[in-house]
Amino acid sequence: MAHHHPHNHSKEHNHPAPDKQGRIFVLAIALNMAFVAVEFSYGFLANSTALIADAGHNASDVLGLLLALSAIVLARKQPSKRYTYGLRSSSILAALANAMMLMVACGAIAWEAVLRLNQAPAIAGLTLSVVAGVGIAINGMSALLLMKGSKGDLNIRGAYLHMLADTAVSMAVVVAGITMFYTGWYWLDPVMSLVIVAVILVGTWGLLRDSLQLALSAVPAHIDAQAINDYLCELEGVTGIHDLHIWGLSTTENALTVHLVMPAGHPGDDFVDACVLTLKDRYAVHHSTLQIELGTNTHACSLTVPLKHDQCHHHHHGHHH
Repeated sequence: MAHHHPHNHSKEHNHPAPDKQGRIFVLAIALNMAFVAVEFSYGFLANSTALIADAGHNASDVLGLLLALSAIVLARKQPSKRYTYGLRSSSILAALANAMMLMVACGAIAWEAVLRLNQAPAIAGLTLSVVAGVGIAINGMSALLLMKGSKGDLNIRGAYLHMLADTAVSMAVVVAGITMFYTGWYWLDPVMSLVIVAVILVGTWGLLRDSLQLALSAVPAHIDAQAINDYLCELEGVTGIHDLHIWGLSTTENALTVHLVMPAGHPGDDFVDACVLTLKDRYAVHHSTLQIELGTNTHACSLTVPLKHDQCHHHHHGHHH
């Protein structure tokens, strides 16, 4: 019997059109890199920390976009003898690195802004507004480009949230620039940069938390471990389960291993395949490994915390033949 397993070959199940996605990223990166250079030099000329802060923010975005792009490319590399999962988890490291770099950038900008609060130098307000205005257009475009991919992938969501925050920040800088031009309230500039820093920190916190959890092999946030536990327990012929582990292979793919106690013996490949398919379609677990035991030895799992009613007391209980 040639048992072909269709699920082994659909490597691209999560990336609808990876090449198109890659091109969008390259475009967004090019646009933003050009803008960062312009914005930084103008911030310098106009003597504005807010503009330099915004440039720093945009530069961190370019880094984020580069990281996300490289993660997309690396995630498509074929597994090797040593990297048996391919390089999928590089997307987790990218999200983590991105969040940490943003934190560092924030510290530097906030420091400069605080130093300037007591005596803010004169600032070319109109230059500020025009440059930030260009920023709105560029960030807005990038955000639109990335919006499609941001649903299921932490990395693209990170990049997209940045673009969105940038657009808001640039708007605020425009308003501050115009206000300074008419009123000469130059203290608005460092205050503005502190506001920008706060915006970045709030946005980055979630990214840092999520990527740390993934890096530590936590159950991914959108996965319901209890529901999976219950589903496995209800399977025909299963009297108990243990060693249930669920973790993220990358920012988009998840894996699971579990031991099923089935006193009646191995239920056959069709049962296992159906179970793996259900876990994929209904519970968003793309790679499942099931170990089947007869329950003749007692296996106490030293690793997992049992979920509620981990030993399955249900209607299949009395069926051992």
